[in-house]
Parts: sequence; structure tokens; C-alpha cells
Amino acid sequence: MDGFNAVATIAALAALGFLLTGARALRRRRIVGGSASALLGLLLLSLAALAATVSVGTRGYRAFTREETAAVVTVAPTAPRRFAARFRFPDGREQVYRLAGDELYVDARVLKWKPLANLLGLHTDYELDRVAGRYADLASERTGERTVHELGRAKPVDLFYLRRRFPVLRPLVDAEYGSASFITVTRPTTFLIQVSTSGLLIRPAEHPLP
Repeated sequence: MDGFNAVATIAALAALGFLLTGARALRRRRIVGGSASALLGLLLLSLAALAATVSVGTRGYRAFTREETAAVVTVAPTAPRRFAARFRFPDGREQVYRLAGDELYVDARVLKWKPLANLLGLHTDYELDRVAGRYADLASERTGERTVHELGRAKPVDLFYLRRRFPVLRPLVDAEYGSASFITVTRPTTFLIQVSTSGLLIRPAEHPLP
């Protein structure tokens, strides 16, 4: 159980206890004590809901504290300024993307947790966001065919959206951090898409996979 799941569970149980205590007190006409218990219960219930939302919002992101391979990509030219990129993800998924351009471009969204969240065992998380074809020269970049594909997976709660919508999350996470990298494609090659605490990297694989 991660830190936010633990907080959500403890807060929910405590909220239930205070709400039951408040209800019994109100039935006995102890208005002040009952109201205070009920109010505290509602506050704890709100905390439990917030913690559960953050926990769900981080699903799909992968935590890292050092350099980690986010995907293995095999590229192969298919025509002048056209190439296919086959992604292999750590969970075993594979996907082929048809791209136009001279270079493979990949970007990622990074959740950089602040010290308050670090106390709950949460560190920096990432999710690959998009892959695109990139042209080497600016004129082609402006006028050439644009090919962009989504790498992120749909999730019930998007913490980036929540971070921007609800200021209460500001003490926990800085969601305004993104990273991108690109590399020239001239021949069939296998690349490693790697993420470190300093950003996204694309490197040729030393031992290409079949």
C-alpha cells in the first residue's frame, strides 16, 4: 500500500468513527459535542477523498530515483523522410507508429513530488506522453507532414489536470515539468528511451533486441 492509500484508509476509518460519535451525540441532544465530531469527521472524509484521488491519479506513472529504461524503440526507414518506430514498453506492450521526418522525437510528463509528499514515500514519477517525427531543417518543420501519436494511456484521474485545477495540491506536487529528446534516423536501429532525474534521453542500444 503506497503512502496516499494508507492516508486515505486511515482518514476514512477515523472519519467514520467521528461521524458515528457525532450522530450518537446529536441523538442525545448534545449539540456542541455532536456538531464538533461531525465536522471533524467530514474534514477527515475530505482528506481521505483527496488522498484517494491522488493515489488513483498517479497510476500509469512509473516512479524512478535513477536512470531507467522507459521503452525500447526499433526504427526502420520506409521511404525518404518516412520511418516506422516499434515501441516495446516495460509492461510487455508493443506498438508501431508511422512517422514522417528525419528524427525520432519523444516527450514525457514528469510528476516531481515536493518534500511533503516525499515523507509519504512518493518520489519523482514519469509517463511517456507523445512520439512524433521531427524534421532536421526548420523549413520542412514548418511545411512538412506532421505525425504525432499519443503514448500515454487513458486513466480515470489525470493528476496533471487536477494539479492545475485544484490549488490544494500545490504543496504536494509540481506538475509543470516536462522533458523531450530526439535523435536522427538514417538506418534500422534500436534505441533505448531512458528517463533520469535530469530528463529524457535517447541512446542506441548496445545489444539490439530481435
